[in-house]
Amino acid sequence: MSSNEGVRADWATKDFYQVLGVKKDASAEEIKKAYRKLARDNHPDSNPGDTAKHDTFKQVAEAYDVVGDPERRKKYDEVRAAYSSGGFGFPQGGFGGGFDVSDLFGDRARGGGGGGGFSDLFGDMFGGGTRARTQPRPQRGADVETTATIGFTEAMDGVTISLRLTSDAPCPTCSGTGGKPGTKPHICTECEGAGFVVVSAGGAFSMNETCPACGGRQLVYDEPCPTCHGSGRGTSARSIQARIPAGVRDGQRIRLKGKGGAGENGGPAGDLFVTVKVRPHKIFGRTGDNLTLDVPVAFDEAALGAEIKIPTLGGAPVTLKIPAGTPNGRTFRVRGKGARRRDGTNGDLLATVDVQVPAVLDSEAREAVEAYRAATVGKPLRANLFEGGGA
Repeated sequence: MSSNEGVRADWATKDFYQVLGVKKDASAEEIKKAYRKLARDNHPDSNPGDTAKHDTFKQVAEAYDVVGDPERRKKYDEVRAAYSSGGFGFPQGGFGGGFDVSDLFGDRARGGGGGGGFSDLFGDMFGGGTRARTQPRPQRGADVETTATIGFTEAMDGVTISLRLTSDAPCPTCSGTGGKPGTKPHICTECEGAGFVVVSAGGAFSMNETCPACGGRQLVYDEPCPTCHGSGRGTSARSIQARIPAGVRDGQRIRLKGKGGAGENGGPAGDLFVTVKVRPHKIFGRTGDNLTLDVPVAFDEAALGAEIKIPTLGGAPVTLKIPAGTPNGRTFRVRGKGARRRDGTNGDLLATVDVQVPAVLDSEAREAVEAYRAATVGKPLRANLFEGGGA
């Protein structure tokens, strides 16, 4: 009989209700209350150096881990009932009378490949039978972070880019097992093949943490891999094609599912997170889903009105009608010429008038401006600045 099977037989004879000091038909609340009191009274932090209380604390935690969970408690009760009645090959009342404990586990305990019966029931209850406990559980790959810089127009239209990634990956020498190639593993004695250990979280609470001895792999090797020194990890360099969606903003974080680090033991790959940096455009800007554009307008166009052509990003120019008397800084909206939204529609183009004052006038233009000044001399622009006196 293997050490795992011996442990399971030991579990079958433990009365977890007695350990917690409750009746078999105790409610879940009564079990929780009893566990908290016992855990608090026997906690290692409160009883330094008291080995007996430390052992009691472990027994209480083990008991609550089973009967404190409704599903496990149900299966545990079935196991106890089978044990007391002699079911699954148990002799009634215990293991006396020449009983061979190997009978408990059927052909598997005798070196055969069979299963079923009590062993399978325990396998369901405590996380898998002999084969399940020696099979490392799948682990999801690590998420990977990177940064990509694209052009303004590429951000508007969407683009496929090539990324060179270096990420955490299973060691190529040992394929992530952590053991020297050619050597055989054995079940981790620290976590008994569970992949995790129960540790104190302060007070009456405890929590599961990845086993420090096996790193959650459930198996350990006496001879570590010479490349990764037993960690099972290495690095992987690879190139991937990543699609950046249309309308992406500067600084936006894009998630590419399944493009991160490779998983272990059949586990899924992690995700790739790309932070996008967008280079500025020489004439266009962006506010939310709208593009912005400063449009130079001559004085006469603003004063008398005009129709002018303005560019759009990646499209044909459009005609913008400037009404007579348009002030400097007025913004016009050209619908549907902005950035792409998630729903497939587009934002708008916001064109802001920038009235230009000529730095140099020829004689003809100067005469025209002086004539304009003479015509408006009786209409001072700043009269309202002096309304209300000197208050």
